[in-house]
Amino acid sequence: MRLDAHQHYWKISRGDYGWITPEITTLYKDFLPNDLIPHLRDHHIEQTILVQAAPTIEETEFLLDLSNKSESIAGVVGWIDLEDSNYRAQFDRFKKHPKFVGFRLMIQDIVDETIVLQERYLEALRYFADKEVPIDLLCVHHQLPTVIRLLEKVPNLRGVVNHIGKPHIDGKVMEPWKSDMRQIAKYKNIYCKLSGMVTEADHKSWQKDDFVAYIRHVLDIFGMDRVMFGSDWPVCLLAGSYDDVVHVFEHALPKNLPKSDHQKLFGENAQKFYKL
Repeated sequence: MRLDAHQHYWKISRGDYGWITPEITTLYKDFLPNDLIPHLRDHHIEQTILVQAAPTIEETEFLLDLSNKSESIAGVVGWIDLEDSNYRAQFDRFKKHPKFVGFRLMIQDIVDETIVLQERYLEALRYFADKEVPIDLLCVHHQLPTVIRLLEKVPNLRGVVNHIGKPHIDGKVMEPWKSDMRQIAKYKNIYCKLSGMVTEADHKSWQKDDFVAYIRHVLDIFGMDRVMFGSDWPVCLLAGSYDDVVHVFEHALPKNLPKSDHQKLFGENAQKFYKL
């Protein structure tokens, strides 16, 4: 089954998407399953992993409700408030839903990301690591050293780095992103999403070749068994279409890649990671 491992839906009137302002005209509108399904059909993608875009319990409930109504949603990555002592109860409630597959830690939005190294976070993450709960890790390239320290303290975390750790593609900067990602890839329970790349490049003048070195590095260090394609639609629309994102990914893949590896990157690895 071909699967897009990272996309979003939202309804602006819900009011918990503080980062989507009216000035961002491309994104300041509703995006729901009927908007994406034609693009999925064009690329023979049957299902997706729907990922939270707001740090609220209510948005996760909204996404799970959407998943009840759409066969195209294979699983929902929600949000849990790890600063709330009641986080286990939040998780227990969500995990009763058959399409809840894990949650996302939004390190990107934390002013001082080292807060995730405090004991209250470590206690929660050790709890979920012991249960092998899939956790999406959203961070920017300069926060990767904190992710490395987190993995040193919780080495059995079952995690997936979103958007290849958001390197500075616009400036064609490889280091220290390249070395930091190599350290992270040493942890065999950590996967990586080849997603969210066009928005890290120059939105108006990127070329497909801009992404090749980054994608090839991820494939080299994680291997074909721990990498998954994700569109990051509709956020990708800031810099390119759904077609563009797929073409960027396919352009960077090694030539004559076996069909079995294509299947891993376009679905099988995501199915394994999220225990679909």
